[in-house]
Amino acid sequence: MPHATQHADVATTELDSVLRGGPFHVALRAAIAARGLPLQRVQHHLSRHGVKVGVTSLSYWQQGARRPQRPESLRAVRALEEILQLPEESLIRLLVEPDERTGHHRSTGRSHHSLVEASGVLQGLLAEFGTPRDGGLHSLAHHERVRIGPRRELAERESHHIVRAHRDGGDRYVAVHHGDPGSAPERMTVHALENCRTGRVRWHQDTGVLVAELLFDTRLRAGDTFLFRYAVEDGTAGVSHEYLHGTDSPGGQYALQVCFGSGTLPVRCHRFTQQSAAAPRSGHQELALSGRHRSVHLVEPRVRSGYVGIAWDWD
Repeated sequence: MPHATQHADVATTELDSVLRGGPFHVALRAAIAARGLPLQRVQHHLSRHGVKVGVTSLSYWQQGARRPQRPESLRAVRALEEILQLPEESLIRLLVEPDERTGHHRSTGRSHHSLVEASGVLQGLLAEFGTPRDGGLHSLAHHERVRIGPRRELAERESHHIVRAHRDGGDRYVAVHHGDPGSAPERMTVHALENCRTGRVRWHQDTGVLVAELLFDTRLRAGDTFLFRYAVEDGTAGVSHEYLHGTDSPGGQYALQVCFGSGTLPVRCHRFTQQSAAAPRSGHQELALSGRHRSVHLVEPRVRSGYVGIAWDWD
């Protein structure tokens, strides 16, 4: 029996180590082995939690052949933490990969942006509106305020736009919101806050993408300026680690402010840029987090094509 006890102690030590440092598939494999559960039993326990995952998928996950990405898969990972008697967030956290250059973490789901682009989901949703996404508008200024809630989730995003029409007839703007991994776009709400009203809303459940039409109730002439505000109430996913803003055409000033709600603050924040969703990140710069105002921000005097964003690390 001492031999068995010693073996269990070693297994527990190894599990603690991989839960801290990953990678995800090694931690999952170690956790399943430590509990002595065959995959069929794991699948049975998941079904009792109301989550359906095949034995083949579980096998792929613990081999590293696939990673959980879909909302149902991410719900399964959270259930696995309970089934395998692991600390909360211990497996989900390992689905956030360290950036190669800085060691900071980034959400796999928001390069997720690259998955969405490659799948054509966003293009398909935009095509349903039958109108160019910019609606004939050029951005003069855009201020986004992202609110992180008490569960460290992306709770809400508010956008304040100042635009100029570059052709006659512009009367709407098509907004795109990318939810974090595991988000449920069907439970998100679009709020038209100023000088607009909500038109058609479409979403794609598996990728967490929501597209909304904002109607101005006036037709702009070329050269006219217009100001409008809207918000997307989210709060449907787990822990958020970053926010990206993307554009396919140069524009005016862009400001991003991330505000952290009650609870702990991240230990560090940094900004970054990315030429495309699939490109490596660059332009890393540490950002000072205001403990008093619980917020961090960046300002781009003139936006270029591609992505700019803020990422943060929790303790």
